[in-house]
Amino acid sequence: MKLIVGLGNPGKNYINTRHNMGFMAIDFYAKKNNLSFKNKFNGLYSELLINGEKVILLKPQTFMNLSGECLREYVNYFHINIEDILIIYDDKDFDVGHFKIKKSGSSAGHNGVKNIVSNLKTENIKRIRLGISKNEIPLIDYVLQKFSDEDLKKIENMMPTISNIIDDFPKMDFELLMTKYNGINNEW
Repeated sequence: MKLIVGLGNPGKNYINTRHNMGFMAIDFYAKKNNLSFKNKFNGLYSELLINGEKVILLKPQTFMNLSGECLREYVNYFHINIEDILIIYDDKDFDVGHFKIKKSGSSAGHNGVKNIVSNLKTENIKRIRLGISKNEIPLIDYVLQKFSDEDLKKIENMMPTISNIIDDFPKMDFELLMTKYNGINNEW
């Protein structure tokens, strides 16, 4: 079983904000595949089969900084191995429309990832980091701002590739997945 987690903040006020890139990726995938969500353990989830393997898509509803609490509940309840988890979240170190897939790493100051690392007690969590670009305003304010129409177009053009990564995650060795997709970072 695989668990794919998009990080974000619940509620209409946070739709299309930079901190909700993970939710945007999960929502795009769910819409493309006609999936609906159920509520459990303070998270919205959907179950599907990819290549014969059960996959859970999860959007924690605990707000970003407590994402790990929800994730831990799912890991424990469904008996999910750490190596079978993929998290998707915003990253200020990449321009909008760019992403990077990593096998592990520190939180790099991202509070949602920091809470996940704390709750799962490991940094060895696979991830897709989606670019939101840097800005001069305080980060706390910046990540809660809505994307411009221009940025939303770049994100819209990138999402089919992120959707393909989600499809390939249960099917491919992660090293091959990184090799296949990490070079795809041209402007969309």
